[in-house]
Amino acid sequence: MPLYEHVLLARQDVTSQQVETMIDTYKGVIEQNGGRLEKIEMWGVKSLAYRIKKNRKAHFALLNIDAPPAAIAEMERQMQISEDVLRFMTVRVEELDQEPSAMMQKRDRDDRKDRERGRRRDDEGFGGGGGFGGDRGDRGDRGDRGDRGERSFGGEG
Repeated sequence: MPLYEHVLLARQDVTSQQVETMIDTYKGVIEQNGGRLEKIEMWGVKSLAYRIKKNRKAHFALLNIDAPPAAIAEMERQMQISEDVLRFMTVRVEELDQEPSAMMQKRDRDDRKDRERGRRRDDEGFGGGGGFGGDRGDRGDRGDRGDRGERSFGGEG
């Protein structure tokens, strides 16, 4: 059977228990149609990049699914009907990742400390000096730009 990764965004004003109940409902749909859920990850409430249906935050969940396409179609149909589901996306994959997803993995503490202090590390690919709005001495000689006053712009020939 095909393998899928499915990400679900639920409204922020529903509780975590209600989100788990919704996922159990969709799990039942998958199982009734001959598939199974390999893994469920609840990512919690996260801020959205932009408003979706007047919501600034949403509950995020990842489902790893091993099911026929008809089961996925039925699950997505029911998600479109639900008012609590803001967005979802299903992607077919070659194999399911058994390890925790990138959202669940903890970042290296040293990396986080450097980011919090606003320092740049040499291994991040930022060379020394320059930067945005800093010293502009690295532009080199731009040459003579001519007399700018003689150009005409507009209708005068």
